[in-house]
Amino acid sequence: MLNFSLSYNIKYMGFGFNLLVAFILFPLTILLIVVWLFTRKKNYGKLILLIWLPVFALILLGTITRFFTEKKQLNRDDIYGEYVIDRNMYAGKQANWQYDHFRFSITEDNKFTFYCTDKEKVLKTFTGYVDFVEGYSQTRIVIHVKEPRHHVIDSTPRLFRRLFSFYYVFYSPKYGNVFFVQGKWKNIN
Repeated sequence: MLNFSLSYNIKYMGFGFNLLVAFILFPLTILLIVVWLFTRKKNYGKLILLIWLPVFALILLGTITRFFTEKKQLNRDDIYGEYVIDRNMYAGKQANWQYDHFRFSITEDNKFTFYCTDKEKVLKTFTGYVDFVEGYSQTRIVIHVKEPRHHVIDSTPRLFRRLFSFYYVFYSPKYGNVFFVQGKWKNIN
């Protein structure tokens, strides 16, 4: 899941920013508050606002920027579901043919099922299970299917993240890279 809390942003603003806030802005603000309490002049309150407004604007800008540039962080629940060929990656006849002939699913009990199809008709299934490998920056999967395996799922898939989604790439000796995205199969005609 994506994390965009204020403390997350301040944590990654940098060491120099933290020094500026801790040793310059906080003491200056306390000094201005004390002076304001004794003099009761509104200019000191305006000066405090003038000092802290850019800081909060910078934090807000960092939050917005991070939201639109940071790639999706995945967990197991994100990976469960149905997958179809990504026809947008390399659009054309080959992608459309693959879309009508290959898809797979991963269920919450870690069951993996690869379908060889002719459009909506399932011709053959290859079943097995998925292991989740933790310890990488992203959760990875290893597919265990009994022999004989289909050439599309013969390799360990590589996960690639996008801004708000992700896709898997399998290497097939017949087709090269085969791209799968999460989604339900629909007739493209």
